[in-house]
Amino acid sequence: MKLAALGRVLCALCATTLLSAAHSVSAFAQQPAGVRGQAATPPATASTSDTPPAPKATLADFAWLEGSWRGDWGPRIAEQAWSAPKAGVMTGIFRLVENDKTLVIELFTLVENPNGIDLYIRHFTPELVPWEKSTATLLKLSTLDAKKIDFENPVDGLPKHAILLRLDPDTYTSRSEIVPDNGDPQVTEITYHRQKTPPEKPNAGSAARR
Repeated sequence: MKLAALGRVLCALCATTLLSAAHSVSAFAQQPAGVRGQAATPPATASTSDTPPAPKATLADFAWLEGSWRGDWGPRIAEQAWSAPKAGVMTGIFRLVENDKTLVIELFTLVENPNGIDLYIRHFTPELVPWEKSTATLLKLSTLDAKKIDFENPVDGLPKHAILLRLDPDTYTSRSEIVPDNGDPQVTEITYHRQKTPPEKPNAGSAARR
């Protein structure tokens, strides 16, 4: 895969993140036998003014990402590491390896601001030469619930969406949706698993003191 194409595919593999959201199915009340064929009375709907506003997203909603993650993308190994939220920012790093060779390093930040959460992504060679010739790629949070996080690119489709689907506390799928100006859309998915930190082994000095 050419580096430019690989960079576009990788633009949303952070994380940010991905759970499979189940489609909600509308439930219809069954009519009694004596009134079948009659028009059903529509249910009363609550006034919009009675609906409380949705709570504003904060970095606390992303705290579960903290730690190390690993996933497979064909013959490649994808690794991520996220820091805890602090001072309005979460930082992360991504590395893609194939045949014991690092293909790309990706740095990303989740930034909390008065308008919501923004995701910034930038790619580098192992020597930290940036792939992007201009600024970092910016995606804005558009959807957030317990299972799905969706960031959308307001400028172009490279990528258009970066989605995190949380499967369980230790598993999520990262979905990147690229919509180029020309050509067919591309979708890439990597399922990440949390890497447990092994317990520290006592060194010889501490063992002797015991």
